[in-house]
Amino acid sequence: MKDYKKYYLIPATPEEIYLALTNPFTIELWTGDPAVMSTEPGTEFSMWDGSIVGKNIEFETNKKVVQQWYFDGQDEPSIVTIKLHPDKNGSSVELRHNNIPDEAFEDISAGWDEAYFGALSEFFESI
Repeated sequence: MKDYKKYYLIPATPEEIYLALTNPFTIELWTGDPAVMSTEPGTEFSMWDGSIVGKNIEFETNKKVVQQWYFDGQDEPSIVTIKLHPDKNGSSVELRHNNIPDEAFEDISAGWDEAYFGALSEFFESI
């Protein structure tokens, strides 16, 4: 199991990013795929047409999202924590993803950079 931590600078306010991470309609705008999402702890979520699935654990409005991501055959939960911090250029986004299966680490870390926060940043740059 591996852990991944990285900071991203996104040209949007924490409020705008929080909405983009938690509203299924906004998620569809920046991912291009339908999403199932709720800010109710304990609910299941799905993004990228089921490529990412898991359970919502904790939300702090405009500040933090905590989720468990599911990987087949995994004993320990894989926890994603996203914290939003105001920055003079938008927001600093702190990502921590713990307990990533070794065989998935390269794909997951590249996915965070390109498909997830890369796409989110491009979305805000285009509006």
